[in-house]
Amino acid sequence: MVTATSPYQGYVYAYPHKTAYRPLDPRPPLRRVWEGEPMDSLSLYLHIPFCEMRCGFCNLFTRTGAPDELVAAYLDALERQAGAVREALDAALDSASGGDPGAPGGAPGGPVFAVAAVGGGTPTYLSAAELTRLFDLAERTMGVDLRTVPLSVETSPATATADRLAVLAERGTTRISIGVQSFVDAEARAAVRPQRRAEVEAALGRIREAGFETLNLDLIYGIDGQDARSWRHSLDAALAWKPEEIYLYPLYVRPLTGLGRRARDWDDHRLGLYRRGRDHLLAAGYEQVSMRMFRLPDPARTAAPAHTTGYCCQSDGMVGLGCGARSYTSTLHYSHEYAVGTRQVRAIIDDYVRLAPGDFTAANVGFRLGDDERRRRHLIQSLLQAEGLDPAAYRARFGTEATADFGAEFDRLAARGWLETDAAGWPRLTAEGLAHSDAIGPALFSGAVRELMAGYEAR
Repeated sequence: MVTATSPYQGYVYAYPHKTAYRPLDPRPPLRRVWEGEPMDSLSLYLHIPFCEMRCGFCNLFTRTGAPDELVAAYLDALERQAGAVREALDAALDSASGGDPGAPGGAPGGPVFAVAAVGGGTPTYLSAAELTRLFDLAERTMGVDLRTVPLSVETSPATATADRLAVLAERGTTRISIGVQSFVDAEARAAVRPQRRAEVEAALGRIREAGFETLNLDLIYGIDGQDARSWRHSLDAALAWKPEEIYLYPLYVRPLTGLGRRARDWDDHRLGLYRRGRDHLLAAGYEQVSMRMFRLPDPARTAAPAHTTGYCCQSDGMVGLGCGARSYTSTLHYSHEYAVGTRQVRAIIDDYVRLAPGDFTAANVGFRLGDDERRRRHLIQSLLQAEGLDPAAYRARFGTEATADFGAEFDRLAARGWLETDAAGWPRLTAEGLAHSDAIGPALFSGAVRELMAGYEAR
């Protein structure tokens, strides 16, 4: 339990990680996978696996330089997948409710989506016309009204053009996230992200002119040549735009990415920059939501984190469309194949665009969650948020106490000064605990998940 010396073991954005997924045999039909699942508060995720360039730190499922015909073929396949998935969801609902939408598990008119997101890759790699087609697919096939739910879309300085932003705004985008990484040109080059600050500032100006409710800026600390002074410079340059959200990401060097090895003292350097960034944002009036996320307080904002919008990442389902997307039910997480290496990613995308509608009716690879893994997922998804774990919600869902199920883990974290209990009785990470989230999260993985991840062959 948290025996590694490095505070940077891994970013836990989902549990279990995709490297714990394995081929499902037999492949379960989606209508059976979703049968009996609540479908009145789902998340819809659309994955676009294309970028104009591959950053040196990137380990996302993405490819660069996709020709127009491949993008068109990908959208064709995405439409076939959406049709097959929607048909499966409707069939699962009909089976669960016996044809009565008012029965438990039923949803009048089909599944109900409470939140939607488009990620990648870089979704705005698509042209304005292609983005329009993507949103039409989400609305007409999946049945989500994008203008009435929080909708988040990722972009980049080079692709945040006026015509694309106009489509995003018109179709109801409430949150736009842009990966700036650094406002220092030399640091951007060091991260193998060839962009100039002037290009970044111009893109931010266009985004603000488009009038999105929430602007999120991503910044990275730990880049070669970055010091406290240049880090403060990037933070202040970001704050000048008064973004509603700022994410601070530590630079990771992962297998099959473009950056080389780093020395052990790099950990101390990153941790020092994190603390400076955290304190600077808190002094500027931001509140800390997690190790990475900081936001301006505004309870009326509809693009707030999912747990305040009717969707709860610990318990509600997610429907992912696209060859790099994952989907969640209460007992099965599933996706298509996963890779990082350029050749393997291209091969998977090439296979995806050739799939027929029937090929999308079953889950391919995934991970089945038993009771222990479901508890562990809830624990991790809650504890890595600054607000901590709600004991009543945990008790209502599992019928047990989190302190009984994970007492040993809590004791070890508390002994290191990383866990406390607030006045309401919620276990939550201390400020230093949040700083070590990337060590705490992986340490809470089950032995079975760690074994699967260790046996995964990176490709």
